[in-house]
Amino acid sequence: MENYTYNSFTLQLEGLNVPKDSVLSAFLFFFLSYLFIIVANLGIAVLVFMDRSLHQPMYLLFCNLPFNDILGNSIMIPRLLIDMMRPPSERLITYYECVAQAFTSHMYGTTSHTVLMIMAFDRYVAICNPLRYSSIMTNRMVVKLTVSAWGAALVLVGILLGLTIRLNRCRTMIMNPYCDNASLFKLSCEDVTVNNVYGLTFTVVLFTGSIGTMVLTYSKITVICLTSKSKSLNSKALKTCSTHLVVYVIMLFSGMSLIALHRFPQYSDYRKLCSILFHIVPGSLNPIIYGVQSKEIRRFLSMLLLKKVWPSK
Repeated sequence: MENYTYNSFTLQLEGLNVPKDSVLSAFLFFFLSYLFIIVANLGIAVLVFMDRSLHQPMYLLFCNLPFNDILGNSIMIPRLLIDMMRPPSERLITYYECVAQAFTSHMYGTTSHTVLMIMAFDRYVAICNPLRYSSIMTNRMVVKLTVSAWGAALVLVGILLGLTIRLNRCRTMIMNPYCDNASLFKLSCEDVTVNNVYGLTFTVVLFTGSIGTMVLTYSKITVICLTSKSKSLNSKALKTCSTHLVVYVIMLFSGMSLIALHRFPQYSDYRKLCSILFHIVPGSLNPIIYGVQSKEIRRFLSMLLLKKVWPSK
């Protein structure tokens, strides 16, 4: 018979099951990945704000991604690294810390979609309405789009966690490397039908809106490129849109892999690893993809390196 502990404020994380002889290797991998994510994303954001030529809507909207990647990984990886060095019985977390971690984790995933949606709108205006681009994508519009992306994510995730917080808890074990909404409401012995229905609705709405926005905007961009004889327009569309699309596909594939593995309990260890990689992979690749693809960022980095190698006398 299962022992119940009602509404305990101390929870236990199952953590990531790593063989003892592989703990150090896994620790170094996650630590170096986190270090790279922080340095690369912070570096790209600083570059955008330092160079006035990068003060364009495309780059200003993109700065939401580095901030989101830093936030999403900082709430999860440092705690994971600490727990890897602890025995399972000492991987304890307070209920409030767990809720905060779950909220930030879901904000990270949701905001990744909403930010890429507003970036798709920017690319649509730039390619399909180039003459009106500067009048549409004003600083005020950039602020509105940014607030909308974060605001929508805040409302969706707020309701998701609100429905979970109302439940009484009778268990204390979080069957995950870090806290998320599903792990939290599984601590309850009450009826969680409402949570499951809203969680499913949340996922369907987010993915439908995200994929629908991409299909709609890129279909119109493709039509414009196919009917236009302007080589410069097609080249611009290929460079800017391919970068955005690659970032979106990586994020979408990471998210869908995690959702798919939830359906197969026998692969729980793979699901746990995938849940961590969902944060690490996009966070690591986003600055690389945009940094390599962007001519303006490459030029700024080249000038910065030249100044260091050959400082002015």
